[in-house]
This record gives sequence, C-alpha cells and structure tokens, in this order.
Amino acid sequence: MKPEERINLKDFFEKSSISKIVGESEYGNAVLTHYLHNNKNGVSSFYKNDARKYLETILRHLKPSNVMDPIDFKEIEDILNIDDIARIPFPSPNKPKFKFIDLFAGIGGFRIAMQNLGGKCIFTSEWDSKAKVTYRANFGEEPFGDITKEETKSYIPDNFDLLCAGFPCQAFSIAGRRGGFEDTRGTLFFDVAEIIRRKKPKAIFLENVKGLRGHDKGKTLATILNVLRNELGYYVPEPEIINAKDYGVPQKRERIFIVGFRKDLKIETFEYPEPSKSPVSFEDVKEEEPVSVKYYLSNTYLNTLKKHKARHLGKGNGFGYAVIADDEIANSVVCGGMGRERNLVLDHRITDYTPVTHIKGEVNREGIRKMTPREWARLQGFPDNFLIPVADASAYKQFGNSVAVPAIQATAEKIIEIIT
Repeated sequence: MKPEERINLKDFFEKSSISKIVGESEYGNAVLTHYLHNNKNGVSSFYKNDARKYLETILRHLKPSNVMDPIDFKEIEDILNIDDIARIPFPSPNKPKFKFIDLFAGIGGFRIAMQNLGGKCIFTSEWDSKAKVTYRANFGEEPFGDITKEETKSYIPDNFDLLCAGFPCQAFSIAGRRGGFEDTRGTLFFDVAEIIRRKKPKAIFLENVKGLRGHDKGKTLATILNVLRNELGYYVPEPEIINAKDYGVPQKRERIFIVGFRKDLKIETFEYPEPSKSPVSFEDVKEEEPVSVKYYLSNTYLNTLKKHKARHLGKGNGFGYAVIADDEIANSVVCGGMGRERNLVLDHRITDYTPVTHIKGEVNREGIRKMTPREWARLQGFPDNFLIPVADASAYKQFGNSVAVPAIQATAEKIIEIIT
C-alpha cells in the first residue's frame, strides 16, 4: 500500500464512524495497539491474529476499493500509518531491561515509574473509560478492560518479569476458616492471585490504601500474605507503609506496598528505599502563572465550608476544609468527599474576579482557590508533559485514584536491582 493510502492510527480512536460501522468492540483497540507496541519483541503472537481480524473488519468499510477478499497484506504496519506511536509523550525504552504488566492501571502511574527504570509494558488493563482516554493519549495504547473476565486474562502474555497492581481497596472481608486462596474469591485480589498463579512472574509489586493493614483486625492482610507466601510460593517481606512526602512530592499520602519474589530465585532479603532528605512544599508544584477564576471559591460556598468546619470543631471533630500555605505539605489528594476542599490554597495573583461559571454569590476576595488538575498531577509526581485530555472533574478523579510515581519508582528500583 502506498504511504499516502495508509490510515492514520488516530482515526481508529477519533472517528465516530468507526464505532458505528464496527460496533462496540471491547478488545479491538486494545488488541491492535498492544500488537503495535509489541510487534518486535516476541510478544506479538498474543495479539496478532485478533489485531488482523479487527483491522480487516474496519478496512472493508473504510477502503473497500483497496481491499480484496481475502485481504492481501503482509504486515499490519503496511496498512496503518503508525507514526502516532512514535509521537506519544511516554514511549517505551528502545532497549528494555525487563518486562512488566500493568493491572488496574488507572492513568499509568506505575507505567511511568517502570519505564523510567527501563521497563517495557507488554499488557495493561483498566476498566474506567475516561481513564482509558488519558492512558491512550500518553502511552499510545488502549488498556484491556475488566480483568475479572477470563477473556481479558487470556490476552496476558507469558514470561514477563514483574506484575504491578494497584488493586482497588474495595470493602471486603476474606477472613475465612482456612484463610487461603479460596477465601479470596469474590475479591479483586483473587484475580491478581490467579494471574500470579498462572504466569509466575519473577516479582510482584502491589499497592493499596494504608487501611488494608488493619482491615478486619488484620485478618484480610494476613490472608493475602498467606496466599502469596504459602500458596503461590513467593518470598514476601513484611509490607511497608510508604508516605509520598518522603520521596520528593509535597503530599501526605500513605499507602501500603507489598513486594514479593518467586521463591526459586532464592531471594531472602529486601530493603525498602530510604526516605529522601530533600525538603518539599506546595510551592514546588504551584502553578507559575495566575490561574483561571473558575478555580476560586465563591464567597457563598466558602462561608458554607467555614460554618461546616465550625460545627465539627464544636463537636470535637477535626473534619473540614483546609488551606495549604506555600511552605506546607498538601493533604492526600483523593477523588471523593472533601478531597479538593482539604487542599485549598492561597493565591492572590488574580486581578479579574468576573465569574466564568455559574456560582452562587461572588468570587471570594481572600484569594482562596482549589488546586488545579496540573497541581494534583505534580503532587502525584507526574511530569508536566503528561497530557490531561479530560475535563477537570475526571482529571481530579484520575489523579486522586493514581499512585505517587516517585514512591513507586524508588521501591521498584530496589526490585529491579534484584531480579535483573
């Protein structure tokens, strides 16, 4: 096919006619982009046949005059203009040191950390459709969907080195009588454990909320560790509570890290990374230029927050909004409840107080505003070239659900030193 006749890869994602013609395909774009990312590293066999079938279906509608029956082409790259892959913000390393998979990937916090260390991602899954948009924009790859489905698991390649999973912190109780593999059924951890059992990676790296340690009086974590250690055969040192503020970002974000190594590797010790000595503060991530007035609270809403906090203080509770000074460290960014209101900031650089959105009352004159999505991204350690292609509401949710990249990377560096 002549170069000018090739189809731009972005057409598969941006033209609504594609989905109308082909119909909703849960795996089409994922299979195709995973093939394009892995067509030269020995992993393509897991994706190639289905990628061809998906491409053929689309080609018969987009370029019927150029398509014979059966379709005559040697490589998918002969049909697609894949220059888009090379222009993504975060391409895979040219000479990777290790291979990993990215489960419950969100917007790719684990992936950035691993790629910074020389890792090649060969499979990724994420069910949230808007998170997929952000992931695809930055990595040029569509994540597979629901990892609880057997069809999704069937696409996971063999022979990767590291399994990464920030599995969701759903409320579950798995303190059964045996406290083993069967007791985790019905939880997302079971799906992670099942993949570990089938694929037997050299190492695993799991992340969850701090509260997992004390959930169900410690029985939940004990069950998880029992499965990893005794039923799956991994050396798992005691999990560590890691605080993001100790690894270069000004955010108090405590998460539990669980690391494991396949026992046949005979690894008997693991040291979590030492905290960084570098001081951090919100000023390090604050927007350099004045931000839109839309981020400033209305005086009506600000007064409501003040009254709400006063009521809780009167009851002896500490709940309420918080204003972070430039020289302070932010509270944990979370996607629900008072997530944004717990991280308000002072910014007096605004000059035009004319509202640009529908608000009750006027814009407050105290200089109190919400952090921007880019500031949240920086609090999580995402570089400034990370694209944010979604609306603010989705962006806050995505960064709130993500991992703190520097803390992940510091720990992963220790893992990679051992397994490579």
